[in-house]
Amino acid sequence: MVQAPTPLQAGRRRVAAIDLGTNSIHLLIAEVDEQLRTFSVLLAEKDTTRLGERDPESGDLSPEAIERAFRTLRHDCQLAQSYGVEQIVTAATSAVREAPNGREFLQALQDQLGLDVDLVSGPEEARLIYLGVLSGMAFGERPHMIIDIGGGSTELVLADGSDARALTSTRIGAVRLQREFCQVDPLPPERRGFLQAYIQGALDPAVAELKRALRPGETPQLVGTSGTAMALAALAAAEEESTPLKLQGYRLSKERIDQLLARLLAMTPEQRRALPPINDRRAEIIVPGALILQTAMAMLGARDLVVCDRALREGLIVDWMLRNQLLGDRFSFQSTIRERTVLHLARRFGVDLERADRVACHALSLYDQTRGLLHDDSGEGRALLWAAAQLHTCGQSINISAYHKHSWYLIRHGELLGYSQTEHLMVAAIARYHRRSLPKKRHEAWQLITGREQRRTVSAMALLLRLAAALDRRPAAVIEALRVRALPQAGGQPIAHRGLEVELVPATAAPGEPPIDLSLERWSLRSCHDVVVESSGLSLRVPEPAGLTA
Repeated sequence: MVQAPTPLQAGRRRVAAIDLGTNSIHLLIAEVDEQLRTFSVLLAEKDTTRLGERDPESGDLSPEAIERAFRTLRHDCQLAQSYGVEQIVTAATSAVREAPNGREFLQALQDQLGLDVDLVSGPEEARLIYLGVLSGMAFGERPHMIIDIGGGSTELVLADGSDARALTSTRIGAVRLQREFCQVDPLPPERRGFLQAYIQGALDPAVAELKRALRPGETPQLVGTSGTAMALAALAAAEEESTPLKLQGYRLSKERIDQLLARLLAMTPEQRRALPPINDRRAEIIVPGALILQTAMAMLGARDLVVCDRALREGLIVDWMLRNQLLGDRFSFQSTIRERTVLHLARRFGVDLERADRVACHALSLYDQTRGLLHDDSGEGRALLWAAAQLHTCGQSINISAYHKHSWYLIRHGELLGYSQTEHLMVAAIARYHRRSLPKKRHEAWQLITGREQRRTVSAMALLLRLAAALDRRPAAVIEALRVRALPQAGGQPIAHRGLEVELVPATAAPGEPPIDLSLERWSLRSCHDVVVESSGLSLRVPEPAGLTA
């Protein structure tokens, strides 16, 4: 029985995306926020339907594959209906577009399920994958190459923050190669060499197109999406001391991929199926998929790979938003991805956005005025500080007591698009240490920050957030500005006795009201003195307004 649609809040719309791939059918149900111009994933499902297992003689989609697809799509349509989506957007890729009976299959879906499926070309598939990645990663000033190894095709994209320079699709995929070249498993060395040469020849035109689109001196970052990249990342992450919660932003070196592939090549199918991070079907096709990735990285000269868990199905949602005028353009959407995902998470946990914005404003003012005093950050920490300031009270949605610990948990387990895995953990840790104790070795939040520079940044930004949050004592805005100056070193005193002075400038009182008294805020800021000394070696002075004794 189909459930009644759950109610929608004002300014929210729901849409479903279905990706009919060669190996799997993916369903994604998203809720679009018209104000923030972003979307959140309500449901994501995948079913291995193996449409790529076609009739060896005719190339037709087999009756068994069609039946599996119909069963899955009927279920997906019912789920989408239960969520009250206004539209189901779809894409059928290489298996369907290459099968002689592919269009008959799509017509049958229309007739029997009322599902109108778009048959997309290879370049259009690449464009949708690009849009999906664009919604989940911040490109910055660096160009990115995207590789998506599907069951029947491999898409290579070159793009930067303002343009997609190359969109290519090649007819090699994990399922296709497994079916045509991997009848003997494990692969004999001579068969492996032949397969690698075949992959290189097939990829050569696409790689050449990407290289032509590169500008002199550019060193693009390679991004891997979909099954093969995610499976290899899961295998690598499972062997780490601290397994990451999410693979989004996980980084794999070329050397690590080579090591994983060497192990997989030596395994029997049964041994690969016994690996916990990958399922039975992925175990069958992981070797040809990994060979495509290894060969592509060598041809592109890529030293490492960053994993993105967004791909074609998320691209369908972005494309729908573009067509419904819910985005100005895809590049403005990309450039503000960090801000929108933080505000989306803050809204989800009921953060008072007005107060959080004030704290963020104070924190950034302190950041700008204390460079060389409380921090020597080169700029990376400023964006992390802003994010932590917006989210530092989200833990109050669980419990007011020790809410900073709850904030750390919620941020760490939440979705922060556009941030690397390390940056995500740093934002959570900055929020964690904005009150109460300073970082300690036994704290999980501190143990997860492994780099010395990252720990230094977290400590410095958390101290700035602590000072800014200390000024947030009342619901109303009462502080106009902060003025920071370094206190001169007294003669003969060691450098550790230097200090800084933070003057609070009150906001203008309403007509007829007395001047605003900031004694509460000054007292609160002074309470941070000992932590400032312990963290930085500097003393903190908060002067009284002129005419009053400090």
